Amino acid sequence: MTDEKLDQILKQALAPEISDREIRIHRRRKDKVNKFGKIGKGVAAAVSAAIIGIGGLGYFNPVLAAKLPLIGKIFEKVEDDATYSGDYTDKKIVLTNEDSAGNLDTSDYTVSDKGITLTASEAYCDGYSIFLTVNIESEDADFTHIPEHYTGMNVADNRTATGFYISGTWSVDGSSPEWLENTFDGKVIDIHTFAGMLKINLEEKHTGSGELNLNVSGLGYDDDRMLDGEEISASHWTDGSWNIVIPFAVNETDIKTIEVGEKKGNITLEDVVVSPYQVIVHATTPGEQRELTDDRREKLLSKDPDMTDAEMYELLGWSYEPCQTICFNQDGEMLYADMEMAGRAGFAVQGKEIKTLYVYIFDNIDDWTQMEQEGMNSSAADRAVITKEIHVE
Repeated sequence: MTDEKLDQILKQALAPEISDREIRIHRRRKDKVNKFGKIGKGVAAAVSAAIIGIGGLGYFNPVLAAKLPLIGKIFEKVEDDATYSGDYTDKKIVLTNEDSAGNLDTSDYTVSDKGITLTASEAYCDGYSIFLTVNIESEDADFTHIPEHYTGMNVADNRTATGFYISGTWSVDGSSPEWLENTFDGKVIDIHTFAGMLKINLEEKHTGSGELNLNVSGLGYDDDRMLDGEEISASHWTDGSWNIVIPFAVNETDIKTIEVGEKKGNITLEDVVVSPYQVIVHATTPGEQRELTDDRREKLLSKDPDMTDAEMYELLGWSYEPCQTICFNQDGEMLYADMEMAGRAGFAVQGKEIKTLYVYIFDNIDDWTQMEQEGMNSSAADRAVITKEIHVE
Protein backbone atom coordinates (compact mmCIF):
# COMPACT_ATOMS: atom_id res chain seq x y z
CA MET A 1 0.00 0.00 0.00
CA THR A 2 1.31 3.44 -0.91
CA ASP A 3 1.76 6.22 1.63
CA GLU A 4 -0.76 8.30 -0.31
CA LYS A 5 -3.42 5.58 -0.02
CA LEU A 6 -2.73 5.12 3.68
CA ASP A 7 -3.00 8.88 4.24
CA GLN A 8 -6.31 8.90 2.40
CA ILE A 9 -7.71 6.08 4.53
CA LEU A 10 -6.54 7.69 7.76
CA LYS A 11 -8.07 11.04 6.79
CA GLN A 12 -11.39 9.30 6.11
CA ALA A 13 -11.30 7.30 9.32
CA LEU A 14 -10.35 10.25 11.50
CA ALA A 15 -12.63 12.84 9.89
CA PRO A 16 -14.66 15.04 12.30
CA GLU A 17 -18.05 13.65 13.27
CA ILE A 18 -21.06 15.15 11.56
CA SER A 19 -23.90 12.77 12.43
CA ASP A 20 -25.62 12.88 15.82
CA ARG A 21 -26.96 9.39 15.18
CA GLU A 22 -23.45 7.94 15.03
CA ILE A 23 -21.85 9.92 17.85
CA ARG A 24 -21.44 6.89 20.10
CA ILE A 25 -19.89 4.72 17.39
CA HIS A 26 -17.62 7.54 16.24
CA ARG A 27 -16.56 8.31 19.79
CA ARG A 28 -15.68 4.67 20.43
CA ARG A 29 -13.45 4.68 17.35
CA LYS A 30 -11.95 8.06 18.30
CA ASP A 31 -11.27 6.86 21.85
CA LYS A 32 -9.53 3.79 20.47
CA VAL A 33 -7.36 5.90 18.17
CA ASN A 34 -6.59 8.38 20.94
CA LYS A 35 -5.62 5.53 23.23
CA PHE A 36 -3.19 4.07 20.75
CA GLY A 37 -1.98 7.55 19.88
CA LYS A 38 -0.33 7.55 23.32
CA ILE A 39 1.52 4.35 22.59
CA GLY A 40 3.92 5.58 19.94
CA LYS A 41 5.44 4.33 16.73
CA GLY A 42 4.95 0.59 17.13
CA VAL A 43 1.28 0.72 17.91
CA ALA A 44 0.65 3.68 15.63
CA ALA A 45 1.18 1.17 12.85
CA ALA A 46 -1.22 -1.11 14.68
CA VAL A 47 -3.91 1.56 14.54
CA SER A 48 -3.45 1.78 10.79
CA ALA A 49 -3.85 -1.98 10.56
CA ALA A 50 -6.98 -1.82 12.72
CA ILE A 51 -8.50 0.79 10.41
CA ILE A 52 -7.58 -0.75 7.07
CA GLY A 53 -7.64 -4.42 8.11
CA ILE A 54 -5.09 -7.08 7.30
CA GLY A 55 -5.36 -10.30 5.35
CA GLY A 56 -5.25 -13.90 6.44
CA LEU A 57 -8.06 -14.08 8.97
CA GLY A 58 -7.47 -17.81 9.29
CA TYR A 59 -11.06 -18.74 10.05
CA PHE A 60 -12.09 -22.37 10.13
CA ASN A 61 -14.01 -24.31 7.54
CA PRO A 62 -17.69 -24.10 8.61
CA VAL A 63 -18.13 -27.85 8.52
CA LEU A 64 -15.08 -28.45 10.67
CA ALA A 65 -16.07 -25.66 13.05
CA ALA A 66 -19.36 -27.41 13.78
CA LYS A 67 -17.43 -30.45 14.97
CA LEU A 68 -15.08 -28.54 17.25
CA PRO A 69 -16.05 -27.85 20.89
CA LEU A 70 -16.49 -24.12 21.32
CA ILE A 71 -18.87 -23.29 24.17
CA GLY A 72 -16.93 -23.49 27.41
CA LYS A 73 -13.61 -23.35 25.55
CA ILE A 74 -13.52 -19.84 24.08
CA PHE A 75 -10.74 -18.68 26.40
CA GLU A 76 -8.71 -21.54 24.98
CA LYS A 77 -9.29 -20.27 21.43
CA VAL A 78 -8.65 -16.55 21.98
CA GLU A 79 -6.31 -16.38 24.98
CA ASP A 80 -3.10 -16.41 22.95
CA ASP A 81 -3.95 -13.44 20.75
CA ALA A 82 -6.39 -11.34 22.80
CA THR A 83 -5.11 -8.16 24.40
CA TYR A 84 -5.48 -9.67 27.87
CA SER A 85 -3.83 -12.92 26.92
CA GLY A 86 -2.77 -15.74 29.22
CA ASP A 87 -3.76 -19.22 30.35
CA TYR A 88 -7.27 -19.09 31.84
CA THR A 89 -7.63 -22.88 32.13
CA ASP A 90 -7.55 -23.22 35.93
CA LYS A 91 -9.06 -19.83 36.76
CA LYS A 92 -12.20 -19.48 34.67
CA ILE A 93 -15.77 -20.43 35.54
CA VAL A 94 -17.54 -22.36 32.77
CA LEU A 95 -21.13 -21.14 32.44
CA THR A 96 -22.61 -24.23 30.85
CA ASN A 97 -24.64 -27.02 32.39
CA GLU A 98 -24.21 -30.65 31.39
CA ASP A 99 -27.18 -33.01 31.41
CA SER A 100 -27.13 -36.73 32.24
CA ALA A 101 -26.42 -37.59 28.63
CA GLY A 102 -23.38 -35.32 28.54
CA ASN A 103 -25.04 -32.64 26.41
CA LEU A 104 -24.35 -29.00 27.14
CA ASP A 105 -27.32 -26.89 28.17
CA THR A 106 -26.67 -23.22 27.45
CA SER A 107 -30.27 -22.00 27.75
CA ASP A 108 -29.56 -19.92 30.87
CA TYR A 109 -26.81 -18.01 29.10
CA THR A 110 -28.13 -17.72 25.54
CA VAL A 111 -30.21 -14.82 24.18
CA SER A 112 -31.39 -14.13 20.63
CA ASP A 113 -32.77 -11.06 18.89
CA LYS A 114 -32.80 -9.69 15.33
CA GLY A 115 -31.32 -12.92 14.02
CA ILE A 116 -28.25 -12.74 16.26
CA THR A 117 -27.63 -15.21 19.08
CA LEU A 118 -25.26 -14.34 21.92
CA THR A 119 -24.10 -17.10 24.28
CA ALA A 120 -22.03 -16.34 27.38
CA SER A 121 -19.43 -19.08 27.74
CA GLU A 122 -16.95 -18.47 30.59
CA ALA A 123 -16.12 -15.84 33.21
CA TYR A 124 -13.10 -14.85 35.28
CA CYS A 125 -12.85 -12.08 37.86
CA ASP A 126 -9.74 -10.89 39.70
CA GLY A 127 -11.77 -8.49 41.85
CA TYR A 128 -11.03 -5.50 39.63
CA SER A 129 -12.27 -6.64 36.22
CA ILE A 130 -14.59 -9.27 34.82
CA PHE A 131 -13.33 -11.16 31.78
CA LEU A 132 -16.22 -12.73 29.89
CA THR A 133 -16.17 -14.93 26.78
CA VAL A 134 -19.06 -15.05 24.34
CA ASN A 135 -20.10 -16.79 21.17
CA ILE A 136 -21.94 -14.67 18.58
CA GLU A 137 -23.85 -16.35 15.76
CA SER A 138 -25.82 -14.92 12.86
CA GLU A 139 -27.04 -16.92 9.89
CA ASP A 140 -27.39 -13.76 7.79
CA ALA A 141 -23.88 -12.41 8.49
CA ASP A 142 -20.50 -12.83 6.86
CA PHE A 143 -17.96 -12.37 9.64
CA THR A 144 -15.00 -13.30 7.46
CA HIS A 145 -14.51 -9.66 6.43
CA ILE A 146 -14.00 -8.32 9.95
CA PRO A 147 -10.52 -6.72 9.90
CA GLU A 148 -7.96 -7.75 12.47
CA HIS A 149 -6.17 -5.36 14.81
CA TYR A 150 -2.84 -5.67 16.58
CA THR A 151 -2.89 -6.63 20.23
CA GLY A 152 0.87 -6.60 20.87
CA MET A 153 3.17 -3.68 21.58
CA ASN A 154 4.79 -3.84 18.15
CA VAL A 155 3.87 -5.05 14.69
CA ALA A 156 6.73 -7.55 14.93
CA ASP A 157 4.89 -9.30 17.78
CA ASN A 158 2.54 -10.68 15.12
CA ARG A 159 -0.36 -10.69 17.59
CA THR A 160 -3.74 -9.94 16.05
CA ALA A 161 -7.40 -10.40 16.91
CA THR A 162 -10.73 -9.47 15.38
CA GLY A 163 -13.10 -7.10 17.14
CA PHE A 164 -16.86 -6.88 17.65
CA TYR A 165 -18.48 -3.64 18.81
CA ILE A 166 -21.02 -3.64 21.61
CA SER A 167 -23.31 -1.03 23.15
CA GLY A 168 -25.52 -1.19 26.19
CA THR A 169 -25.10 -1.23 29.95
CA TRP A 170 -23.84 -3.50 32.70
CA SER A 171 -24.30 -3.66 36.44
CA VAL A 172 -23.20 -5.92 39.28
CA ASP A 173 -25.55 -7.06 42.05
CA GLY A 174 -28.07 -4.31 41.42
CA SER A 175 -25.60 -1.42 41.22
CA SER A 176 -26.29 1.60 39.03
CA PRO A 177 -25.92 0.69 35.35
CA GLU A 178 -22.65 1.61 33.62
CA TRP A 179 -22.17 2.02 29.89
CA LEU A 180 -20.34 -0.71 28.02
CA GLU A 181 -17.12 0.78 26.67
CA ASN A 182 -15.01 -2.08 25.34
CA THR A 183 -15.28 -4.42 22.37
CA PHE A 184 -15.20 -8.19 22.11
CA ASP A 185 -11.64 -9.22 21.27
CA GLY A 186 -11.43 -12.58 19.53
CA LYS A 187 -11.57 -14.69 16.40
CA VAL A 188 -13.80 -15.42 13.45
CA ILE A 189 -14.62 -19.12 13.72
CA ASP A 190 -16.58 -19.39 10.46
CA ILE A 191 -18.72 -17.23 8.22
CA HIS A 192 -21.54 -17.06 10.79
CA THR A 193 -19.65 -17.43 14.09
CA PHE A 194 -17.47 -15.10 16.16
CA ALA A 195 -15.89 -16.00 19.52
CA GLY A 196 -14.48 -13.28 21.73
CA MET A 197 -13.56 -11.91 25.14
CA LEU A 198 -14.98 -8.81 26.82
CA LYS A 199 -13.23 -7.06 29.72
CA ILE A 200 -15.35 -4.99 32.10
CA ASN A 201 -13.58 -2.82 34.68
CA LEU A 202 -15.37 -2.71 38.04
CA GLU A 203 -15.79 0.64 39.74
CA GLU A 204 -14.64 -0.73 43.10
CA LYS A 205 -12.81 -3.83 44.23
CA HIS A 206 -15.20 -6.79 44.46
CA THR A 207 -14.93 -9.73 46.83
CA GLY A 208 -16.73 -13.06 46.93
CA SER A 209 -19.27 -13.90 44.27
CA GLY A 210 -21.81 -11.86 42.36
CA GLU A 211 -23.96 -11.51 39.27
CA LEU A 212 -23.16 -9.49 36.20
CA ASN A 213 -26.23 -8.09 34.45
CA LEU A 214 -25.30 -7.55 30.82
CA ASN A 215 -27.85 -5.55 28.83
CA VAL A 216 -26.70 -5.32 25.24
CA SER A 217 -28.58 -2.90 22.99
CA GLY A 218 -26.43 -3.08 19.88
CA LEU A 219 -23.84 -5.24 18.13
CA GLY A 220 -21.70 -4.38 15.13
CA TYR A 221 -18.49 -4.95 13.28
CA ASP A 222 -16.26 -3.37 10.65
CA ASP A 223 -16.00 -4.61 7.08
CA ASP A 224 -12.72 -4.55 5.16
CA ARG A 225 -14.69 -4.27 1.89
CA MET A 226 -15.90 -0.81 2.86
CA LEU A 227 -12.57 0.98 3.16
CA ASP A 228 -13.58 3.63 0.64
CA GLY A 229 -16.63 4.66 2.65
CA GLU A 230 -16.72 7.83 4.70
CA GLU A 231 -16.88 5.80 7.90
CA ILE A 232 -16.16 2.08 8.23
CA SER A 233 -16.65 1.89 12.00
CA ALA A 234 -19.33 -0.67 12.81
CA SER A 235 -20.52 -0.60 9.20
CA HIS A 236 -22.63 -3.66 10.08
CA TRP A 237 -24.64 -2.57 13.10
CA THR A 238 -27.80 -4.09 14.59
CA ASP A 239 -29.89 -2.55 17.35
CA GLY A 240 -31.69 -5.03 19.55
CA SER A 241 -31.97 -6.46 23.05
CA TRP A 242 -29.69 -9.17 24.40
CA ASN A 243 -30.01 -9.32 28.19
CA ILE A 244 -28.25 -11.96 30.22
CA VAL A 245 -27.34 -12.56 33.88
CA ILE A 246 -23.91 -14.08 34.43
CA PRO A 247 -22.67 -15.45 37.76
CA PHE A 248 -19.05 -14.90 38.69
CA ALA A 249 -16.75 -15.42 41.65
CA VAL A 250 -13.56 -13.56 42.47
CA ASN A 251 -10.52 -15.79 42.02
CA GLU A 252 -7.80 -14.45 44.30
CA THR A 253 -5.17 -16.90 43.08
CA ASP A 254 -1.94 -15.11 42.14
CA ILE A 255 -3.37 -11.65 42.93
CA LYS A 256 -0.92 -9.37 44.68
CA THR A 257 -1.49 -5.85 45.99
CA ILE A 258 1.55 -3.76 46.83
CA GLU A 259 0.76 -0.71 48.95
CA VAL A 260 2.84 2.35 48.08
CA GLY A 261 1.27 5.60 49.35
CA GLU A 262 3.89 7.89 47.80
CA LYS A 263 2.90 11.48 47.11
CA LYS A 264 4.79 13.97 44.98
CA GLY A 265 3.35 17.20 43.69
CA ASN A 266 -0.37 16.74 43.13
CA ILE A 267 -0.14 13.00 42.47
CA THR A 268 -0.32 10.13 44.96
CA LEU A 269 0.67 6.60 43.93
CA GLU A 270 -1.68 4.60 46.14
CA ASP A 271 -0.94 0.98 45.24
CA VAL A 272 -0.20 -1.46 42.45
CA VAL A 273 -2.22 -4.63 41.78
CA VAL A 274 -0.72 -7.53 39.84
CA SER A 275 -2.99 -10.30 38.55
CA PRO A 276 -2.20 -13.06 36.03
CA TYR A 277 -3.54 -10.94 33.17
CA GLN A 278 -3.27 -7.28 34.15
CA VAL A 279 -1.38 -4.75 36.22
CA ILE A 280 -3.37 -1.89 37.74
CA VAL A 281 -1.73 1.28 39.04
CA HIS A 282 -3.95 3.33 41.36
CA ALA A 283 -2.89 6.99 41.39
CA THR A 284 -5.01 9.92 42.55
CA THR A 285 -5.00 13.70 42.28
CA PRO A 286 -6.86 16.26 44.41
CA GLY A 287 -10.28 17.51 43.47
CA GLU A 288 -13.66 16.00 42.68
CA GLN A 289 -13.15 12.97 40.44
CA ARG A 290 -16.21 11.58 38.73
CA GLU A 291 -16.79 9.25 35.82
CA LEU A 292 -18.07 10.90 32.63
CA THR A 293 -21.03 8.78 31.52
CA ASP A 294 -21.83 8.20 27.86
CA ASP A 295 -25.15 10.04 28.21
CA ARG A 296 -23.49 13.19 29.50
CA ARG A 297 -20.64 12.90 27.01
CA GLU A 298 -23.05 12.57 24.09
CA LYS A 299 -25.01 15.64 25.18
CA LEU A 300 -21.79 17.63 25.24
CA LEU A 301 -20.67 16.21 21.91
CA SER A 302 -23.98 17.19 20.34
CA LYS A 303 -23.02 20.80 21.07
CA ASP A 304 -19.38 20.45 20.05
CA PRO A 305 -18.36 17.16 18.32
CA ASP A 306 -14.66 18.01 18.72
CA MET A 307 -14.75 18.55 22.48
CA THR A 308 -12.17 16.48 24.34
CA ASP A 309 -12.77 14.71 27.64
CA ALA A 310 -10.47 17.19 29.38
CA GLU A 311 -12.55 20.09 28.04
CA MET A 312 -15.73 18.36 29.19
CA TYR A 313 -14.37 17.91 32.71
CA GLU A 314 -13.32 21.57 32.81
CA LEU A 315 -16.77 22.68 31.61
CA LEU A 316 -18.44 20.57 34.32
CA GLY A 317 -16.07 21.83 36.99
CA TRP A 318 -14.71 18.35 37.69
CA SER A 319 -11.15 17.22 38.22
CA TYR A 320 -9.66 15.52 35.16
CA GLU A 321 -6.99 12.89 35.86
CA PRO A 322 -3.72 14.33 34.49
CA CYS A 323 -1.63 11.21 35.11
CA GLN A 324 0.06 9.43 32.25
CA THR A 325 1.51 6.16 33.51
CA ILE A 326 3.99 3.75 31.99
CA CYS A 327 5.27 0.44 33.38
CA PHE A 328 8.25 -1.81 32.67
CA ASN A 329 9.20 -5.16 34.14
CA GLN A 330 12.62 -6.24 35.44
CA ASP A 331 13.75 -7.01 31.87
CA GLY A 332 12.93 -3.53 30.63
CA GLU A 333 9.87 -4.78 28.74
CA MET A 334 7.12 -2.18 28.52
CA LEU A 335 3.64 -3.38 29.45
CA TYR A 336 0.78 -2.86 26.99
CA ALA A 337 -1.23 0.14 28.19
CA ASP A 338 -5.01 0.05 28.42
CA MET A 339 -7.07 3.25 28.40
CA GLU A 340 -6.20 5.34 31.48
CA MET A 341 -9.06 6.68 33.56
CA ALA A 342 -9.36 8.77 36.69
CA GLY A 343 -7.45 7.09 39.49
CA ARG A 344 -6.56 3.96 37.56
CA ALA A 345 -4.15 2.91 34.82
CA GLY A 346 -4.35 -0.63 33.45
CA PHE A 347 -1.76 -2.73 31.63
CA ALA A 348 -1.97 -6.15 29.98
CA VAL A 349 0.57 -8.69 31.26
CA GLN A 350 0.54 -10.72 28.02
CA GLY A 351 2.60 -13.55 29.49
CA LYS A 352 5.50 -11.37 30.61
CA GLU A 353 7.30 -12.39 33.79
CA ILE A 354 6.84 -9.76 36.47
CA LYS A 355 9.24 -9.91 39.40
CA THR A 356 9.86 -6.18 39.60
CA LEU A 357 7.84 -3.26 38.24
CA TYR A 358 9.20 0.14 37.34
CA VAL A 359 6.38 2.67 37.41
CA TYR A 360 6.71 6.16 35.94
CA ILE A 361 3.89 8.69 36.33
CA PHE A 362 3.96 11.87 34.25
CA ASP A 363 1.82 14.97 34.16
CA ASN A 364 2.97 15.76 30.62
CA ILE A 365 1.88 13.61 27.68
CA ASP A 366 4.91 14.58 25.59
CA ASP A 367 7.27 13.22 28.23
CA TRP A 368 5.21 10.03 28.41
CA THR A 369 5.36 9.65 24.63
CA GLN A 370 9.12 10.17 24.54
CA MET A 371 9.70 7.50 27.15
CA GLU A 372 7.38 5.08 25.37
CA GLN A 373 9.39 5.53 22.21
CA GLU A 374 12.83 5.39 23.81
CA GLY A 375 12.29 2.87 26.61
CA MET A 376 13.45 2.79 30.22
CA ASN A 377 16.72 4.58 29.49
CA SER A 378 14.96 7.62 28.06
CA SER A 379 15.98 11.02 29.40
CA ALA A 380 12.25 11.66 29.91
CA ALA A 381 12.41 9.41 33.00
CA ASP A 382 13.98 12.30 34.89
CA ARG A 383 10.85 14.35 34.29
CA ALA A 384 8.43 11.83 35.78
CA VAL A 385 6.54 13.19 38.77
CA ILE A 386 6.78 9.80 40.46
CA THR A 387 9.31 7.05 39.75
CA LYS A 388 8.95 3.87 41.75
CA GLU A 389 10.64 0.48 41.75
CA ILE A 390 8.22 -2.12 43.11
CA HIS A 391 9.27 -5.65 44.00
CA VAL A 392 6.47 -8.08 43.22
CA GLU A 393 8.29 -11.31 44.12
